[in-house]
Amino acid sequence: MANPLTDSQFVRLLDKRLREVAEARFDELETKYSMIPKLFRTIPSDSAFDEFYDIGALPDIPEFTGQLEYLSIAPGFHKKIESKEYAGGVQIQRKLLDDKKYGVLDSMGESLAGAAHRVKEKKGSRIFSNAFTSTFDYMTSEEGVSLCSTAHTTKSGTSTASGFSNSGTSALSKAAVQSTSLLMRRFKNDISERIIIEPDTIIVPDNLSYTAEEIVGTEKGLYTTDGTKNVNYNKYNVIVYPRLDDTDTNNWWMVDFNLMKKALIYLERIKSEISRTTDFETFVLKWAIYFRIAFGWLFWQFLFGHNVS
Repeated sequence: MANPLTDSQFVRLLDKRLREVAEARFDELETKYSMIPKLFRTIPSDSAFDEFYDIGALPDIPEFTGQLEYLSIAPGFHKKIESKEYAGGVQIQRKLLDDKKYGVLDSMGESLAGAAHRVKEKKGSRIFSNAFTSTFDYMTSEEGVSLCSTAHTTKSGTSTASGFSNSGTSALSKAAVQSTSLLMRRFKNDISERIIIEPDTIIVPDNLSYTAEEIVGTEKGLYTTDGTKNVNYNKYNVIVYPRLDDTDTNNWWMVDFNLMKKALIYLERIKSEISRTTDFETFVLKWAIYFRIAFGWLFWQFLFGHNVS
């Protein structure tokens, strides 16, 4: 447990002769690149955990041969997303606040709120940075495979030989964008039937932003000198996700944006609550924040991820 901030630690704040005193001089990443509202569907929660389930599609209608044939529907996979608690506080000596000569340390509530926002954004980015592992932060999935996997399954018993892989290893390039789009458009549902997927967005770390913008922003002659039409021109939106650089600078994802907003879940069990109190014995002022959140996904067909070595 951290001790209170005291005047002996910040003795310079008691000195009027300082030309300038700065507090939190730099804007943090999330002030400009807040991704939760852009990528996730926010759902308020009133339970210790939330559960999600789906049922499969009906198979083809068979030819009638004189006796009605009844069709079956396979169950889908169950998912459970459980919110976790987060809390932190700051305590400051009353004497330090009374005697300091500069307008710093006055907005501890705002500072705690900013730190909480940073934590939420970091946790949200792990949906993508951990997309190639089946170890989840908040959820359990009955299917038991990673979000981006070459081995997605169903309960229907139909073949999953094609249309059930959304994981690759290709570096971002013009050819990789084209081939990934084709693979996504061949995705299938739980009974191995083709479904409508509209790959329209590329999500990249900051390291790949220039490459992605070049691929979708060059009208002719991309990587050639003969002016050949670039079929990727203006076909995709590019979302630059700087937090992804913290774990890998080469991985990238293609998504169907509208499906993504249905598949990615941000649960707000308890929004950030900030409190302030004064310790009766020591007169130390204390600020604290508490919140409960969770992130998860409901289905995988909205994206294709490349885990580039």
